[in-house]
Amino acid sequence: MGNDYYETLELNRHATDAEIKKAYRRLALKFHPSSSREPGHTERFTQLGEAYEVLSDPQKKAIYDKFGEEGLKGGIPPEYGGSEAWSSKYEYHGNPDKTFRQFFGGDNPFADFFTNDAPLQFGGLQQVMVKTQDSHIERDLYLSLDDLFHGCTKKIKISRRVMNEDGCTSSIKDKILTIDVEPGWREGTRIVFSKEGDQGPNSIPADIVFIVRQKAHPLFIRQQNDLVYKVQISLEMALTGFSVDVETLDGRLLTIPINDIVHPAYKKEVIGEGMPLSQDPSRKGNLIITFDVQFPEKLSAERRQLIKQALNFKI
Repeated sequence: MGNDYYETLELNRHATDAEIKKAYRRLALKFHPSSSREPGHTERFTQLGEAYEVLSDPQKKAIYDKFGEEGLKGGIPPEYGGSEAWSSKYEYHGNPDKTFRQFFGGDNPFADFFTNDAPLQFGGLQQVMVKTQDSHIERDLYLSLDDLFHGCTKKIKISRRVMNEDGCTSSIKDKILTIDVEPGWREGTRIVFSKEGDQGPNSIPADIVFIVRQKAHPLFIRQQNDLVYKVQISLEMALTGFSVDVETLDGRLLTIPINDIVHPAYKKEVIGEGMPLSQDPSRKGNLIITFDVQFPEKLSAERRQLIKQALNFKI
């Protein structure tokens, strides 16, 4: 009767193309001479190569399904529309390693295989195959200071290449990644989505890494866990006192009295009114108020005299 290619691949005659590929992948790895030295495995590996080459080719498969191995290799009988013999008789090239390489890709297909938690089993020999991971992909995640103060949820759509069920072809699909931003996250915080990059038959998908980038705020400058608020004041205010109103990021209005002399290096620190601490959002950094003293551009002689008297300077 000749070879039964379906039986060789342990399939029934209604097997789909995806099932044929899956069966060859499993059996070729199991019976490859590099992974097993048991008697008969080399011959079985050759039979697998021939069976896959025929059943994976639609034209060869159609002829085999109708006329069997004899019709495939000897030609279609004249009564079925052929000439004396089919002009394209099939003959396996006899090199199963060539079929194996064409299926898996590369001169050393075993170098591309891996398992997540355990080595692959090839016949009776246990062998670990290492698959390299693609370099990680970095993307910036721009967040406002309000987002980083309160925390928020960001949903980001990515498009990536995923492998189809046949294990050989791929397609582009969208996926939504959800990032739960925690209060107090800083610039440079990295959020890693493991193996969410493009999939490929011979590599581990890359990690996608989002890096927090903080947008500028119109009123506050962030320094670690502290918030800096700058106020312009007159020289009179710097010398005589005043109060500063600051609206916080959570909507409260703080009125802060300044009773000290505001000198060039002076800062007013308000404890616990800065950014939440990421490790403990119930605690906060400080609010630091700095001052830009506006000096008068000109003074008359009379005013100069009055200022000197007021400051008790000797002429």
